[in-house]
Amino acid sequence: MIATLKALIWKDLRLFLGDRRAVLMSVVTPIAIASFFGYALGGAGKDVKRSRIPVLVVDRDQSAISRDLFVRLGAQEALEVKPSTPDAARDAVRKGKSMLAVEIPKNFGEDAGRAFFGGAKKPQIDVLYDPSHSAEQAMVKGMLAGEIMQVVSKEMFSGKGGSAVVDESLARVEGSNAVPPSQKKALLDLLHSVRNWNNQTGQGTGSSTPSQGLTLPYEMHEEAVTSSAGVKYNGYAHAFGGMGIQFILFVGIDVGIALLMLRQRGLWKRFRAAPLSRGMLLGSRTISAAITSFAVLMVLFGFARVVFGVRIEGSMAGFLSICAAFSFMTASFGLLIAALGKTPEATRGLAIFVTLLMVMLGGAWIPTFIFPQWLKNVTLIMPTRWAMDGLDAMTWRGLGFSGAIGPIAVLSFCALLFGALAVARFRWEES
Repeated sequence: MIATLKALIWKDLRLFLGDRRAVLMSVVTPIAIASFFGYALGGAGKDVKRSRIPVLVVDRDQSAISRDLFVRLGAQEALEVKPSTPDAARDAVRKGKSMLAVEIPKNFGEDAGRAFFGGAKKPQIDVLYDPSHSAEQAMVKGMLAGEIMQVVSKEMFSGKGGSAVVDESLARVEGSNAVPPSQKKALLDLLHSVRNWNNQTGQGTGSSTPSQGLTLPYEMHEEAVTSSAGVKYNGYAHAFGGMGIQFILFVGIDVGIALLMLRQRGLWKRFRAAPLSRGMLLGSRTISAAITSFAVLMVLFGFARVVFGVRIEGSMAGFLSICAAFSFMTASFGLLIAALGKTPEATRGLAIFVTLLMVMLGGAWIPTFIFPQWLKNVTLIMPTRWAMDGLDAMTWRGLGFSGAIGPIAVLSFCALLFGALAVARFRWEES
């Protein structure tokens, strides 16, 4: 019986290796796609020059504040700031040539100064943005808020325009009866202090350091947490895991479609005539598909190790066990496709759709953190989600074997479930 099983498995492996197109699809294609995604995800932790967000600025004010704001935005490493006109800016955003356009209104400097010290109406800055780049829009909004606060406060505390606004505000508050006396005195004291500061800095008797305006009262230290100190995040590890999972599931589809074609041609009926049990026939196909899938994963990560420096920073035993569990799950998935499918033509399209859905929800394409909460909860029933989390844990996260137990258990359960359903529903002849 063992010799028969080995013969059937070897037959399947020789057929796979003899099909150059299948080998190319299973190995070369995921390597090419994973290399691209890995580079896009930050590569191997090297300092890669990132593309800058194109931003157009329409300055209708032409004040010291608006000009300083333009200079400060242009100094941001993440932004590529250029001047523009209202019509040109709107047209560029509409055509996708620029992600955002910022329009500074006329009299912005004066109005912002008045609003800075009192209840004057706040000037409105218009931001035009491409809705397909909402994340970039949120980031630029944050940068814009910080820079506006700094340039307006700088002008109010040390600029000529600030002195005029303070004098105007003093006259308005002194002649106002709407402000309660206690608040009026506090506000007048504040404005007098600001005027004295402006006079001292203007005469050169104040601090020798020019005012830079109000800035954030802290500095931020950022640290990327990986397997250990000094180990940089390698985006290729995640990319090769995701593409490996996707294309190995395609191997499972090929297994299922091949079984359907054998049944369509009546070959399975002939096999049943031979002294071979159901378990022997389906088991040999499962093992051969699992061996093929496991070998493909090893080739992919071997290539990633040699070319892109992807290391198994965690448990090697955990990594190999996750790969083995996922390979058997893929083989069982192929049997399930054959058991539930009717014709190869009708089944292939549906199987590809289900596979791509599993890959997408598993986080191989799109990070799951951007999903709505209910959808993130749904992904927990996807074996691909557990496979991705497990491979990440064993590669760049550097977790021990305990981090692999959950993915191994879920993938093994799915393999047994798919296999049991496939054996129960498998038809040896076309209905």
